[in-house]
Amino acid sequence: MSAPWSPDRLGDQAGKRIVVTGATNGVGLGTARALARAGAQVILAVRNTELGRRRAAEMGGATSVIELDLADLSSVRTFPERLDGDIDILINNAGALTDRRRETVDGFEMTLGTNLLGPFALTNLLLPRIGAQIINVGSDAHRTAKLHLDDPHLRRDNWTTMGSYAQSKLAVMLWGLELDRRLRAAGSAVVTQLTHPGWVASNLSKVSDAGPLALAHKVVQVAANRFANDIDAGAGPSLYCISEPIPPGSYVGVSGRFGLRGGPVLIGRSVLACDYEVAARVVAFAEAETDTTLAV
Repeated sequence: MSAPWSPDRLGDQAGKRIVVTGATNGVGLGTARALARAGAQVILAVRNTELGRRRAAEMGGATSVIELDLADLSSVRTFPERLDGDIDILINNAGALTDRRRETVDGFEMTLGTNLLGPFALTNLLLPRIGAQIINVGSDAHRTAKLHLDDPHLRRDNWTTMGSYAQSKLAVMLWGLELDRRLRAAGSAVVTQLTHPGWVASNLSKVSDAGPLALAHKVVQVAANRFANDIDAGAGPSLYCISEPIPPGSYVGVSGRFGLRGGPVLIGRSVLACDYEVAARVVAFAEAETDTTLAV
């Protein structure tokens, strides 16, 4: 019986330049920390640069920090100017889940703007400078999602916390499907994968200290802290994409029942998340909203 996967499988990543978004907390922190230990040059792309610098100092190694707010396209557009040189890998890890409907400065529904449109624009702008790999963190929440292509920002349809989150992650899955198709069709050396980190004890959700969701959120956090993957285990699927010879376009999740916890393994996705026609529509929508092109 083979030994379970561990971050030791990363080997020596010296000389690799890797951007990790949302790297100050949660899965992003676990991902960046493991890569720094493996010798990679890790660029923490974060909103809170003061916290980012503290995290980089804790990690040591060849780490650096660049400001990035995925909920603000002006920040996304100027990020390439602040990034020196090319990179090997982009890990689109940052995500959001909110307790009420909010909008970004660009007028996007906050969850969709942060989880899909910001990373989509960032990837398009950086693509000519990416040498090897793009990893997009999706979620098995996509399996329960309803895709509102006629009202993606949920201005007319009923907005809910989990409904908006699941839709955003389904959109990420479909974007990843079309990104993989275009990269392969172009004969690109760059590969892309999707991941699901499982149920992770992290600070992904942002809820107020009062209100109907506050108590429920606290209960869920207590349960997560006891039963869910920690952030290092949650980083496993993204790290697995780097360490293992898996096919382009793979979806990597966790081995436990119901996709909640466990070690990284290849998993399947929903039927809708495999629909190339719908994927093309999602990408066309994202291109129009961000005024960036998925040009391979």
